[in-house]
Amino acid sequence: MASGKLNPRCLSLVLLSVLAVASAEVFFEERFDDGWEKRWVKSDWKKDDNTAGEWNYTSGKWNGDPNDKGIQTSEDYRFYAISAEFPEVSNKDKTLVFQFSVKHEQKLDCGGGYMKLLSGEVDQKKFGGETPYSIMFGPDICGYSTKKVHAILTYNGTNHLIKKEVPCETDQLTHVYTFILRPDATYSILVDNVEKQTGSLYSDWDLLPPKKIKDPEAKKPDDWDDKEYIPDPEDKKPEGYDDIPKEIPDPDAKKPEDWDDEEDGEWTAPTIPNPEYKGPWTPKKIKNPNYKGKWKAPMIDNPDFKDDPDLYVFPNLKYVGIELWQVKSGTLFDNVLLTNDPEYAKKLAEETWGKNKDAEKAAFEEAEKKREEEESKDDPVDSDAEEEEEAEEDGHESDSDSKSDSDSKSEETEESTGHDEL
Repeated sequence: MASGKLNPRCLSLVLLSVLAVASAEVFFEERFDDGWEKRWVKSDWKKDDNTAGEWNYTSGKWNGDPNDKGIQTSEDYRFYAISAEFPEVSNKDKTLVFQFSVKHEQKLDCGGGYMKLLSGEVDQKKFGGETPYSIMFGPDICGYSTKKVHAILTYNGTNHLIKKEVPCETDQLTHVYTFILRPDATYSILVDNVEKQTGSLYSDWDLLPPKKIKDPEAKKPDDWDDKEYIPDPEDKKPEGYDDIPKEIPDPDAKKPEDWDDEEDGEWTAPTIPNPEYKGPWTPKKIKNPNYKGKWKAPMIDNPDFKDDPDLYVFPNLKYVGIELWQVKSGTLFDNVLLTNDPEYAKKLAEETWGKNKDAEKAAFEEAEKKREEEESKDDPVDSDAEEEEEAEEDGHESDSDSKSDSDSKSEETEESTGHDEL
Protein backbone atom coordinates (compact mmCIF):
# COMPACT_ATOMS: atom_id res chain seq x y z
CA MET A 1 0.00 0.00 0.00
CA ALA A 2 1.44 3.36 -0.99
CA SER A 3 2.28 5.82 1.73
CA GLY A 4 0.36 9.12 1.84
CA LYS A 5 3.44 11.06 2.97
CA LEU A 6 5.33 13.46 0.71
CA ASN A 7 9.04 12.91 0.40
CA PRO A 8 11.19 15.82 1.66
CA ARG A 9 11.99 17.10 -1.83
CA CYS A 10 8.32 17.21 -2.89
CA LEU A 11 7.42 18.85 0.41
CA SER A 12 10.04 21.55 -0.20
CA LEU A 13 8.67 22.25 -3.67
CA VAL A 14 5.15 22.56 -2.30
CA LEU A 15 6.30 24.93 0.43
CA LEU A 16 8.23 27.06 -2.05
CA SER A 17 5.16 27.25 -4.29
CA VAL A 18 2.96 28.27 -1.36
CA LEU A 19 5.48 30.88 -0.23
CA ALA A 20 5.79 32.28 -3.77
CA VAL A 21 2.03 32.74 -4.03
CA ALA A 22 1.86 34.09 -0.50
CA SER A 23 4.53 36.69 -1.30
CA ALA A 24 2.70 37.87 -4.42
CA GLU A 25 1.79 41.53 -4.29
CA VAL A 26 -1.69 41.97 -5.74
CA PHE A 27 -2.35 45.56 -6.74
CA PHE A 28 -5.83 44.91 -8.12
CA GLU A 29 -8.01 41.85 -8.50
CA GLU A 30 -11.60 41.77 -9.70
CA ARG A 31 -13.62 38.59 -10.07
CA PHE A 32 -16.90 40.53 -10.34
CA ASP A 33 -18.53 39.02 -7.31
CA ASP A 34 -21.17 40.76 -5.17
CA GLY A 35 -20.54 44.47 -4.74
CA TRP A 36 -18.59 44.93 -7.97
CA GLU A 37 -20.71 47.95 -8.93
CA LYS A 38 -19.37 49.84 -5.91
CA ARG A 39 -15.83 49.33 -7.18
CA TRP A 40 -16.46 50.28 -10.80
CA VAL A 41 -17.62 53.61 -12.19
CA LYS A 42 -19.70 53.75 -15.37
CA SER A 43 -18.65 56.72 -17.45
CA ASP A 44 -21.10 59.31 -18.81
CA TRP A 45 -19.04 59.43 -22.02
CA LYS A 46 -21.37 59.45 -25.06
CA LYS A 47 -24.40 59.56 -22.75
CA ASP A 48 -25.59 62.92 -24.08
CA ASP A 49 -25.91 61.64 -27.65
CA ASN A 50 -27.57 58.38 -26.52
CA THR A 51 -24.77 56.14 -27.80
CA ALA A 52 -23.49 54.97 -24.40
CA GLY A 53 -24.02 51.24 -23.96
CA GLU A 54 -25.18 49.40 -20.86
CA TRP A 55 -23.28 46.58 -19.18
CA ASN A 56 -24.91 43.30 -18.17
CA TYR A 57 -23.77 41.39 -15.09
CA THR A 58 -23.84 37.81 -16.32
CA SER A 59 -22.01 34.53 -16.83
CA GLY A 60 -23.09 34.58 -20.49
CA LYS A 61 -25.27 32.37 -22.65
CA TRP A 62 -22.88 29.44 -22.17
CA ASN A 63 -20.47 28.98 -19.31
CA GLY A 64 -18.65 26.48 -17.16
CA ASP A 65 -20.00 27.93 -13.92
CA PRO A 66 -23.19 30.03 -13.81
CA ASN A 67 -21.99 31.66 -10.58
CA ASP A 68 -18.78 32.95 -12.20
CA LYS A 69 -20.03 36.22 -13.63
CA GLY A 70 -18.44 39.13 -15.42
CA ILE A 71 -19.61 42.27 -17.23
CA GLN A 72 -20.82 42.06 -20.82
CA THR A 73 -21.65 44.64 -23.49
CA SER A 74 -25.39 44.43 -24.15
CA GLU A 75 -26.33 46.88 -26.94
CA ASP A 76 -25.23 47.05 -30.58
CA TYR A 77 -23.71 50.21 -32.05
CA ARG A 78 -22.70 51.64 -28.70
CA PHE A 79 -19.67 53.10 -26.91
CA TYR A 80 -18.66 51.51 -23.62
CA ALA A 81 -16.53 53.02 -20.86
CA ILE A 82 -16.10 51.81 -17.30
CA SER A 83 -13.21 51.96 -14.83
CA ALA A 84 -12.08 51.01 -11.34
CA GLU A 85 -9.59 52.71 -9.03
CA PHE A 86 -6.89 51.04 -6.95
CA PRO A 87 -4.13 52.38 -4.64
CA GLU A 88 -1.49 54.10 -6.76
CA VAL A 89 1.39 51.81 -7.63
CA SER A 90 4.75 51.98 -9.39
CA ASN A 91 6.34 48.98 -11.07
CA LYS A 92 9.89 50.28 -10.57
CA ASP A 93 12.15 47.33 -9.73
CA LYS A 94 9.11 45.07 -9.94
CA THR A 95 7.60 42.74 -12.47
CA LEU A 96 4.21 43.97 -13.64
CA VAL A 97 1.55 41.43 -14.67
CA PHE A 98 -1.70 42.60 -16.29
CA GLN A 99 -4.24 39.84 -16.94
CA PHE A 100 -7.94 39.39 -17.70
CA SER A 101 -10.32 37.10 -19.55
CA VAL A 102 -12.45 37.91 -22.60
CA LYS A 103 -15.28 36.06 -24.30
CA HIS A 104 -16.83 37.22 -27.60
CA GLU A 105 -20.22 35.51 -27.52
CA GLN A 106 -21.42 37.49 -30.54
CA LYS A 107 -18.88 35.91 -32.92
CA LEU A 108 -17.17 39.26 -33.27
CA ASP A 109 -16.58 40.50 -36.83
CA CYS A 110 -14.83 43.75 -36.01
CA GLY A 111 -14.03 45.17 -32.61
CA GLY A 112 -11.73 45.13 -29.62
CA GLY A 113 -11.56 43.21 -26.36
CA TYR A 114 -8.76 45.20 -24.77
CA MET A 115 -8.36 46.91 -21.41
CA LYS A 116 -6.37 49.94 -20.26
CA LEU A 117 -4.21 50.89 -17.32
CA LEU A 118 -4.33 54.61 -16.53
CA SER A 119 -2.05 56.77 -14.41
CA GLY A 120 -2.45 59.89 -12.28
CA GLU A 121 -5.80 61.49 -11.59
CA VAL A 122 -8.69 60.56 -13.88
CA ASP A 123 -12.28 61.81 -13.77
CA GLN A 124 -13.90 58.40 -14.04
CA LYS A 125 -17.29 59.83 -14.98
CA LYS A 126 -15.64 61.40 -18.05
CA PHE A 127 -13.40 58.46 -18.93
CA GLY A 128 -13.54 57.86 -22.71
CA GLY A 129 -11.65 57.49 -25.94
CA GLU A 130 -9.64 60.68 -25.48
CA THR A 131 -8.50 59.90 -21.93
CA PRO A 132 -4.72 59.33 -21.85
CA TYR A 133 -3.63 55.85 -20.80
CA SER A 134 -0.35 54.14 -19.92
CA ILE A 135 -0.93 50.61 -21.25
CA MET A 136 -3.56 49.23 -23.61
CA PHE A 137 -3.60 45.48 -23.97
CA GLY A 138 -5.87 42.80 -25.38
CA PRO A 139 -7.32 41.18 -28.51
CA ASP A 140 -8.43 43.10 -31.58
CA ILE A 141 -10.39 41.49 -34.43
CA CYS A 142 -11.51 43.04 -37.71
CA GLY A 143 -12.31 41.03 -40.82
CA TYR A 144 -9.73 38.64 -42.20
CA SER A 145 -6.71 40.93 -41.85
CA THR A 146 -6.73 41.92 -38.17
CA LYS A 147 -6.67 39.11 -35.62
CA LYS A 148 -4.02 40.10 -33.14
CA VAL A 149 -3.20 41.09 -29.58
CA HIS A 150 -2.64 44.80 -29.09
CA ALA A 151 0.11 45.87 -26.73
CA ILE A 152 0.41 49.66 -26.71
CA LEU A 153 2.76 51.44 -24.32
CA THR A 154 2.74 55.18 -23.69
CA TYR A 155 6.17 56.79 -23.41
CA ASN A 156 6.74 60.55 -23.08
CA GLY A 157 3.14 61.20 -24.05
CA THR A 158 3.20 59.11 -27.24
CA ASN A 159 1.45 55.77 -27.76
CA HIS A 160 3.63 53.05 -29.28
CA LEU A 161 2.22 49.84 -30.75
CA ILE A 162 4.22 46.63 -30.53
CA LYS A 163 5.97 45.86 -33.82
CA LYS A 164 5.62 42.09 -33.58
CA GLU A 165 2.50 40.18 -34.60
CA VAL A 166 0.81 38.38 -31.73
CA PRO A 167 -2.15 36.18 -32.77
CA CYS A 168 -5.35 36.22 -30.70
CA GLU A 169 -8.19 33.74 -30.32
CA THR A 170 -11.26 34.31 -32.51
CA ASP A 171 -13.85 31.79 -31.29
CA GLN A 172 -16.81 32.37 -28.94
CA LEU A 173 -15.21 30.95 -25.81
CA THR A 174 -13.42 32.53 -22.86
CA HIS A 175 -9.69 33.17 -23.22
CA VAL A 176 -7.13 34.64 -20.82
CA TYR A 177 -4.68 37.34 -21.94
CA THR A 178 -1.56 38.08 -19.89
CA PHE A 179 1.04 40.82 -20.33
CA ILE A 180 4.23 40.52 -18.27
CA LEU A 181 6.66 43.46 -18.07
CA ARG A 182 9.96 42.91 -16.23
CA PRO A 183 12.56 45.29 -14.70
CA ASP A 184 15.15 44.20 -17.27
CA ALA A 185 12.86 45.70 -19.96
CA THR A 186 11.84 42.30 -21.31
CA TYR A 187 8.24 41.22 -21.74
CA SER A 188 6.05 38.20 -22.45
CA ILE A 189 2.53 37.94 -23.85
CA LEU A 190 0.53 34.85 -22.95
CA VAL A 191 -2.80 33.55 -24.21
CA ASP A 192 -4.43 30.88 -22.04
CA ASN A 193 -1.22 30.57 -20.01
CA VAL A 194 0.82 29.82 -23.15
CA GLU A 195 3.55 32.25 -24.19
CA LYS A 196 2.84 33.67 -27.67
CA GLN A 197 5.51 36.36 -27.86
CA THR A 198 8.51 37.57 -25.89
CA GLY A 199 11.31 40.07 -26.40
CA SER A 200 12.60 43.48 -25.34
CA LEU A 201 11.08 46.94 -25.07
CA TYR A 202 14.15 48.23 -26.89
CA SER A 203 13.64 46.15 -30.02
CA ASP A 204 9.89 45.49 -30.19
CA TRP A 205 8.63 49.05 -29.63
CA ASP A 206 10.01 52.32 -30.98
CA LEU A 207 10.08 53.92 -27.55
CA LEU A 208 13.60 55.33 -27.94
CA PRO A 209 15.58 56.47 -30.97
CA PRO A 210 17.79 53.67 -32.37
CA LYS A 211 21.16 53.19 -30.72
CA LYS A 212 22.90 52.96 -34.09
CA ILE A 213 22.22 54.89 -37.29
CA LYS A 214 23.77 55.03 -40.76
CA ASP A 215 26.55 57.58 -40.93
CA PRO A 216 24.93 60.57 -42.69
CA GLU A 217 28.37 61.86 -43.73
CA ALA A 218 29.46 58.62 -45.39
CA LYS A 219 29.55 58.49 -49.21
CA LYS A 220 30.15 55.67 -51.59
CA PRO A 221 33.77 55.75 -52.86
CA ASP A 222 34.16 56.70 -56.50
CA ASP A 223 35.95 53.43 -57.28
CA TRP A 224 33.31 51.28 -55.59
CA ASP A 225 31.99 48.82 -58.15
CA ASP A 226 28.53 47.55 -57.16
CA LYS A 227 27.59 46.00 -60.51
CA GLU A 228 27.30 42.26 -59.91
CA TYR A 229 27.14 41.46 -63.66
CA ILE A 230 28.73 43.23 -66.62
CA PRO A 231 28.62 42.79 -70.44
CA ASP A 232 31.13 40.20 -71.63
CA PRO A 233 33.91 42.18 -73.40
CA GLU A 234 34.82 39.06 -75.41
CA ASP A 235 31.35 38.63 -76.84
CA LYS A 236 31.07 39.88 -80.45
CA LYS A 237 28.03 40.62 -82.57
CA PRO A 238 27.59 38.00 -85.34
CA GLU A 239 28.20 39.24 -88.88
CA GLY A 240 25.04 40.26 -90.67
CA TYR A 241 23.02 40.38 -87.42
CA ASP A 242 21.76 43.91 -88.13
CA ASP A 243 20.61 42.84 -91.61
CA ILE A 244 18.03 40.40 -90.22
CA PRO A 245 14.58 41.98 -90.80
CA LYS A 246 12.01 42.15 -88.04
CA GLU A 247 9.26 40.94 -90.38
CA ILE A 248 9.12 38.78 -93.48
CA PRO A 249 6.41 38.10 -96.11
CA ASP A 250 4.05 35.37 -95.00
CA PRO A 251 5.16 32.31 -97.03
CA ASP A 252 1.72 30.75 -96.69
CA ALA A 253 -0.13 33.76 -98.03
CA LYS A 254 -1.57 33.45 -101.55
CA LYS A 255 -2.82 36.05 -103.94
CA PRO A 256 -6.66 36.03 -103.95
CA GLU A 257 -8.14 34.64 -107.20
CA ASP A 258 -10.29 37.73 -107.69
CA TRP A 259 -7.34 40.10 -107.26
CA ASP A 260 -7.05 42.46 -110.26
CA ASP A 261 -3.60 44.09 -110.46
CA GLU A 262 -4.91 46.86 -112.73
CA GLU A 263 -7.74 47.75 -110.36
CA ASP A 264 -6.34 46.66 -107.01
CA GLY A 265 -2.67 47.40 -107.59
CA GLU A 266 0.24 45.05 -107.34
CA TRP A 267 -0.46 42.36 -104.72
CA THR A 268 2.05 41.90 -101.96
CA ALA A 269 1.98 39.21 -99.34
CA PRO A 270 1.23 40.33 -95.75
CA THR A 271 4.16 40.25 -93.35
CA ILE A 272 4.63 38.19 -90.21
CA PRO A 273 7.25 38.37 -87.37
CA ASN A 274 10.55 36.94 -88.50
CA PRO A 275 11.42 33.93 -86.30
CA GLU A 276 15.11 34.58 -87.04
CA TYR A 277 14.98 38.09 -85.58
CA LYS A 278 16.07 38.08 -81.92
CA GLY A 279 15.81 41.79 -81.21
CA PRO A 280 18.62 44.33 -80.83
CA TRP A 281 21.90 42.60 -80.12
CA THR A 282 23.38 42.85 -76.64
CA PRO A 283 26.46 41.07 -75.34
CA LYS A 284 25.88 38.33 -72.79
CA LYS A 285 26.41 39.06 -69.11
CA ILE A 286 29.22 37.68 -66.98
CA LYS A 287 30.14 37.95 -63.30
CA ASN A 288 31.97 41.19 -62.58
CA PRO A 289 35.45 40.31 -61.27
CA ASN A 290 35.63 43.73 -59.55
CA TYR A 291 32.26 43.44 -57.79
CA LYS A 292 32.51 44.60 -54.17
CA GLY A 293 28.90 44.06 -53.16
CA LYS A 294 26.16 46.57 -52.46
CA TRP A 295 27.57 49.58 -50.70
CA LYS A 296 26.15 50.36 -47.29
CA ALA A 297 26.86 53.33 -45.13
CA PRO A 298 28.67 52.33 -41.93
CA MET A 299 26.70 52.37 -38.68
CA ILE A 300 27.63 54.87 -36.00
CA ASP A 301 26.36 55.70 -32.53
CA ASN A 302 23.20 57.78 -32.73
CA PRO A 303 23.92 61.15 -31.09
CA ASP A 304 20.19 61.50 -30.33
CA PHE A 305 20.03 58.21 -28.44
CA LYS A 306 19.89 58.45 -24.68
CA ASP A 307 19.27 55.29 -22.72
CA ASP A 308 16.54 55.25 -20.11
CA PRO A 309 17.06 52.68 -17.34
CA ASP A 310 13.45 53.29 -16.31
CA LEU A 311 12.07 52.56 -19.77
CA TYR A 312 9.79 49.88 -18.32
CA VAL A 313 8.53 51.99 -15.40
CA PHE A 314 5.00 53.33 -15.03
CA PRO A 315 5.34 55.28 -11.77
CA ASN A 316 1.74 56.09 -10.83
CA LEU A 317 -0.69 53.50 -12.15
CA LYS A 318 -4.06 54.04 -10.49
CA TYR A 319 -6.95 52.87 -12.66
CA VAL A 320 -8.00 49.97 -14.84
CA GLY A 321 -10.58 50.65 -17.52
CA ILE A 322 -12.48 49.28 -20.50
CA GLU A 323 -13.19 51.69 -23.35
CA LEU A 324 -14.42 50.45 -26.70
CA TRP A 325 -16.93 50.77 -29.53
CA GLN A 326 -19.00 47.75 -30.50
CA VAL A 327 -21.09 47.26 -33.62
CA LYS A 328 -22.19 43.85 -32.32
CA SER A 329 -22.40 43.56 -28.55
CA GLY A 330 -21.69 40.45 -26.52
CA THR A 331 -18.10 40.77 -25.26
CA LEU A 332 -17.71 39.62 -21.65
CA PHE A 333 -14.82 40.63 -19.38
CA ASP A 334 -13.87 38.86 -16.16
CA ASN A 335 -11.10 38.07 -13.67
CA VAL A 336 -9.04 41.26 -14.00
CA LEU A 337 -5.67 41.15 -12.25
CA LEU A 338 -2.73 43.45 -11.69
CA THR A 339 0.13 41.89 -9.70
CA ASN A 340 3.89 41.52 -9.53
CA ASP A 341 3.85 37.71 -9.65
CA PRO A 342 3.44 35.74 -12.90
CA GLU A 343 2.91 32.53 -10.90
CA TYR A 344 -0.01 34.02 -9.02
CA ALA A 345 -1.50 35.15 -12.35
CA LYS A 346 -1.08 31.65 -13.76
CA LYS A 347 -2.73 30.15 -10.68
CA LEU A 348 -5.68 32.52 -10.94
CA ALA A 349 -6.12 31.67 -14.63
CA GLU A 350 -6.18 27.95 -13.85
CA GLU A 351 -8.63 28.42 -10.96
CA THR A 352 -11.06 30.29 -13.20
CA TRP A 353 -10.64 29.73 -16.93
CA GLY A 354 -8.77 26.44 -16.58
CA LYS A 355 -11.33 25.00 -14.19
CA ASN A 356 -14.33 25.92 -16.36
CA LYS A 357 -13.08 25.76 -19.95
CA ASP A 358 -14.16 22.19 -20.73
CA ALA A 359 -17.64 22.65 -19.28
CA GLU A 360 -17.98 25.97 -21.11
CA LYS A 361 -17.01 24.37 -24.41
CA ALA A 362 -19.56 21.60 -23.88
CA ALA A 363 -22.25 24.19 -23.07
CA PHE A 364 -21.36 26.15 -26.19
CA GLU A 365 -21.53 23.07 -28.40
CA GLU A 366 -24.92 22.19 -26.95
CA ALA A 367 -26.16 25.75 -27.56
CA GLU A 368 -24.90 25.59 -31.15
CA LYS A 369 -26.65 22.27 -31.68
CA LYS A 370 -29.95 23.69 -30.46
CA ARG A 371 -29.50 26.80 -32.60
CA GLU A 372 -28.89 24.75 -35.73
CA GLU A 373 -31.95 22.61 -34.97
CA GLU A 374 -34.12 25.69 -34.56
CA GLU A 375 -32.78 27.21 -37.78
CA SER A 376 -33.48 24.01 -39.70
CA LYS A 377 -37.10 24.10 -38.49
CA ASP A 378 -37.54 27.65 -39.70
CA ASP A 379 -35.58 27.18 -42.92
CA PRO A 380 -37.92 27.86 -45.90
CA VAL A 381 -35.76 25.65 -48.11
CA ASP A 382 -36.70 22.66 -45.99
CA SER A 383 -40.39 23.60 -46.22
CA ASP A 384 -40.15 23.82 -49.99
CA ALA A 385 -38.47 20.43 -50.08
CA GLU A 386 -41.30 18.92 -48.06
CA GLU A 387 -43.88 20.43 -50.42
CA GLU A 388 -41.99 19.01 -53.38
CA GLU A 389 -41.96 15.56 -51.77
CA GLU A 390 -45.72 15.74 -51.20
CA ALA A 391 -46.22 16.84 -54.79
CA GLU A 392 -44.10 13.93 -55.99
CA GLU A 393 -46.20 11.49 -53.94
CA ASP A 394 -49.40 12.96 -55.39
CA GLY A 395 -47.84 12.71 -58.83
CA HIS A 396 -47.07 9.03 -58.37
CA GLU A 397 -50.70 8.37 -57.51
CA SER A 398 -52.02 10.27 -60.55
CA ASP A 399 -49.44 8.51 -62.72
CA SER A 400 -50.69 5.10 -61.64
CA ASP A 401 -54.31 6.11 -62.23
CA SER A 402 -53.62 7.30 -65.75
CA LYS A 403 -51.02 4.72 -66.69
CA SER A 404 -53.31 2.87 -69.11
CA ASP A 405 -54.30 6.12 -70.82
CA SER A 406 -50.69 7.24 -71.19
CA ASP A 407 -49.66 3.83 -72.47
CA SER A 408 -52.35 3.86 -75.14
CA LYS A 409 -51.38 7.38 -76.16
CA SER A 410 -47.77 6.32 -76.32
CA GLU A 411 -48.65 3.42 -78.60
CA GLU A 412 -50.59 5.74 -80.87
CA THR A 413 -47.64 8.11 -81.01
CA GLU A 414 -45.23 5.33 -81.82
CA GLU A 415 -47.47 4.11 -84.62
CA SER A 416 -47.82 7.61 -86.01
CA THR A 417 -44.08 8.13 -85.89
CA GLY A 418 -43.49 4.82 -87.57
CA HIS A 419 -45.77 5.78 -90.44
CA ASP A 420 -43.94 9.08 -90.90
CA GLU A 421 -40.60 7.39 -91.07
CA LEU A 422 -41.89 4.88 -93.61
